[in-house]
Amino acid sequence: MKLIGPFKQIVTLANLPLRGKLSDEQLEIIADGGILVDNNSIQKVGNFEDLKIGNPDAEIQKIEGEQVVLPALVDSHTHICFGGNRANDFAMRNAGKTYLEIAESGGGIWSSVQHTRNASEEELLTTLLERINFLIDLGITTIEVKSGYGLDVENELKMLRIIKRAQEYTQATLVPTCLSAHLKPRDFEGSNPEYLEYILTEILPKVKEEGLARRVDIFIEKSAFQPEESKAFLLKTKSLGFEITVHADQFTPGSSRIAVEVGAKSADHLEATVDEDIAFLAQSDTVATALPGASLGLGEKFTPARKLLDAGAIVAIASDWNPGSAPMGNLITQASILATFQKLTTAEVWAGMTFRAAFALNLEDRGTLEVGKKADFVTFKTHNFQNVLYNQGSLKAEHVYINGNLIG
Repeated sequence: MKLIGPFKQIVTLANLPLRGKLSDEQLEIIADGGILVDNNSIQKVGNFEDLKIGNPDAEIQKIEGEQVVLPALVDSHTHICFGGNRANDFAMRNAGKTYLEIAESGGGIWSSVQHTRNASEEELLTTLLERINFLIDLGITTIEVKSGYGLDVENELKMLRIIKRAQEYTQATLVPTCLSAHLKPRDFEGSNPEYLEYILTEILPKVKEEGLARRVDIFIEKSAFQPEESKAFLLKTKSLGFEITVHADQFTPGSSRIAVEVGAKSADHLEATVDEDIAFLAQSDTVATALPGASLGLGEKFTPARKLLDAGAIVAIASDWNPGSAPMGNLITQASILATFQKLTTAEVWAGMTFRAAFALNLEDRGTLEVGKKADFVTFKTHNFQNVLYNQGSLKAEHVYINGNLIG
């Protein structure tokens, strides 16, 4: 057993509701606190000196200087396994080219598919681990990672196997998601429904057999898959025993309603969600995941997070780190900017990057600093936790702990 501290402030995020709006006055803040850890989990959180007296046999790990500590972050939506980059897409988009024009000139998702197919397994593993380490340095210790740049049996399995291999080299928790339904590949001879059936019969059985992912995603959009065919695919996927999530309402509304109807764990994007669907989401357990990185990368409006929270929805915030629309990857910067435009409280932002995001991944053992939870937490060198969002990502994480062990 070890006692870590003292911290200037411990922001526990304990005893906060899973859904709806939050005020900063609801935050539990422990001054001069300590965290008692044993067997990878939190045993107690409280005043450092009191814990020291009450646990005389505990190993003391002294924190030097003023630091605040918060639960480690959860990034519940990323595409960080990919080959190549799409800097030219970004330049063309800023020069006024449309999504279709960029795709027709050789850019877009299909460009990433070709780069990823052509990349060696070692190259993909190396770059994936580099991105994972970048996220860990930000204080993110649970990371969802999607496939979706393979789009055939060989290459989707290649991506998912690499994600599985990456888990052997990192202490962060990786949550793989099969996104074979990212779009119909150009080299598939058949219709959208035929490609979705190909995923169901050729890809997902192998994913399940090898234990490569327990989650499946689909991009419902005019440029990808249509609502009715997507709903049928999701229901069949669910019957195979997979959890499901949906890329919903990014450019056109309606697919978030499908996500709720099929019992998806989350509906992600939601930039185009309309008021009636906000109400529908709010009455469900489907997490509404805002992806401000995509709004910044594409110059599009932000997810209506304020309306979603006021309606009582469960709102998470994730980075959507990908080579095309969201290349930044810095979750804290993105969330700080989202908060500015959507008028989110500090409590709402931290909840969205911690226990609410963990709920979207069906992980309820993390995201708060309280007894029994996984001892993943992050410190910042400051006397006031508000400075983290105030500095919009420029105040870097000082130390990152996974299972109570200092890793960075």
